[in-house]
Amino acid sequence: MEIIKSEFLTSAVKRDQYPEADRPEVAFIGRSNVGKSSIINSLTNRKGLARVSNTPGRTRLVNFFLINESIYLVDLPGYGYAKVSKSEKENLGKITDEYFTSRTNLNKVVLLLDSRHKPTQDDILMYRYIRHYDIPCLIVGTKLDKLKRNEIRKNEKFIRETLGMTPEERILMYSSLTKENREAVLDAVFEGLIPEPDTV
Repeated sequence: MEIIKSEFLTSAVKRDQYPEADRPEVAFIGRSNVGKSSIINSLTNRKGLARVSNTPGRTRLVNFFLINESIYLVDLPGYGYAKVSKSEKENLGKITDEYFTSRTNLNKVVLLLDSRHKPTQDDILMYRYIRHYDIPCLIVGTKLDKLKRNEIRKNEKFIRETLGMTPEERILMYSSLTKENREAVLDAVFEGLIPEPDTV
């Protein structure tokens, strides 16, 4: 998979602001400090495509990006940020819930987890939420560059065990900084969603 073109399309807080559901769609979600914007920028090779903030929890909108003019990539609000008020957490939850329950062209959710730590209770609940709606889910562990080589398999194992994943479900580790495993992550994210270019 090669991303040739990527562009910001629109931001939304409710369904009537979403773009028309006329293309396959992949959504990215994760805790507020997991590096969601960084991984989107890294995978697309566009440094400023998704806005990166020094303060976790700044994404309050559903942000739509158009990839290769044929698929939507969606940046959903982060969850689990302690400094967000209870009412704001509830509002962000409603925004996310409305997206999941109304977006008919949603083909896959990429759940981002910090590869250095065991999934939190919020991560577990989000994983179960995605599974409840029977949406294909790809787990990507971020911040791979922070792990020692001998920690990678151990950390993958405790992610699997904590979430209760099946052996068939994939976990990919990725570093937005070094772009290690970029091709594998891109292939897994967009697998089956973008037609391969015709070859002569």
